[in-house]
Amino acid sequence: MNVVLALDYVSALIFALSGALAASRAQLDIVGFAFLAGLTAVGGGTVRDLLLDRNPVFWIADPVPLLIAGAAALIVFFTAHLLESRKTVLVWLDALALPVAVAAGVRAATEMDQSLTIVILMGVTTGCFGGLLRDIVANEVPLLIRQNELYVTAALGGACAAVGAGLITSQPAVPMATCIAVSFALRAGSLAFGWSLPVYKPRPPRS
Repeated sequence: MNVVLALDYVSALIFALSGALAASRAQLDIVGFAFLAGLTAVGGGTVRDLLLDRNPVFWIADPVPLLIAGAAALIVFFTAHLLESRKTVLVWLDALALPVAVAAGVRAATEMDQSLTIVILMGVTTGCFGGLLRDIVANEVPLLIRQNELYVTAALGGACAAVGAGLITSQPAVPMATCIAVSFALRAGSLAFGWSLPVYKPRPPRS
């Protein structure tokens, strides 16, 4: 199994669990659970593959991520009621999936010998689009644009860290591990300690 596929499997599982939890909050039926879990699981990787012209798209070449999403949806459908706070679990599952998906995007673009700019953008795209699609379909405020939280910044930081590590070592595992560690540290720090960037504040117009 290649590295990108392994990372896609892991991110698909965790993102699918978060998608199914979003479905439980929206009180959908079992088909809705499966749809939202699948959309979240493969959304970011699909956008990545389409932009990079990777043919076929990863889940068409290998439908295992869809099977993983279906299993996750089924499990959550029967167990979500046991969770004290489904929103909190959803947010932390997303925080776990984000860095893995970023690493998958970085690795996929690197294997295609893309420029450093495209490598970084593909990392951010793969990490962010699954959760964004989940939140839009579930009619939730996307985590990506919630105020005073690092989300895209966490993805960007991880992707940049992977590129930097790749420039100083030839060991392919090091950039991936660095990407996951930095991206998760930023996202978790934002959730646990309130890390954030300064936000724009409008000023009164000049008279």
